[in-house]
Amino acid sequence: MSGRLRVLPATQSHEKHDHVDLVFRNGKTLRYHDPRRFGSMHWQPENTVHWTLQNLGLEPLIDEFDGDYLFKQTRKRTARVKSLIMNSQIVVGIGNIYANEALFLAGVRPQRKCANLTRAESIRLVTAIKNVLEEAIKAGGTTLRDYFGVDGETGYFKMALHVYGRGGEPCLRCTTPLKTVKNSQRQSVYCPMCQH
Repeated sequence: MSGRLRVLPATQSHEKHDHVDLVFRNGKTLRYHDPRRFGSMHWQPENTVHWTLQNLGLEPLIDEFDGDYLFKQTRKRTARVKSLIMNSQIVVGIGNIYANEALFLAGVRPQRKCANLTRAESIRLVTAIKNVLEEAIKAGGTTLRDYFGVDGETGYFKMALHVYGRGGEPCLRCTTPLKTVKNSQRQSVYCPMCQH
C-alpha cells in the first residue's frame, strides 16, 4: 500500500506520518512511515505463526503455485477469476494492477466464473502471473501516486502496463477499445477481443 520502511540515522528528524522507530546499537533506526495507516507491526514469539498469517495461500513465485494448483482451486467455485487470484487464501501478493495485467496476458476475462476456467487457461494464467510479477520486480514496482522502493526511487512497471488504468483506450494488441467493469469493488480493465 502506501507505507514504507526506511533505514536512517537514528538522529534524523521525523516526518508527519512516521509512526514507529526501531533503534539499533549502531546508530541506525528502522523507521515505519504510513500516511494511510493500513499497516501494523507485531511482535511474534519464535517458532510460532501469527494469526494473520495462518490461512495464507501460496506465494506466487514458488514452484507449487502452478496450473494444476490453480485449476483445482477453481473447481466448484462461483467466484470470478479475478477475485480468486486476488484472494490471499489461495495465492498471496496479487493486487489489482497485477491481476488485470496477468488476466490480459493469459487472455482471460476478469469476470469469468472460476468453474469455467479450463486447465490450459489455468496454466496460461499462472505463467502470466509469474511473468507479470517478475517483470514488475525488475522494474522496481509500479508507482502510480506515492509508491517508492527501499532506495527511495519510483517503480517503472507503469510504463509496461497493457490494460490497467487504460479503460477506453485502444488495446495494444488489436486496437479494440478496452472495457472497464467493477469486480468485487475493484476496477477491472480488459480487452473484449483478446480476453475470453
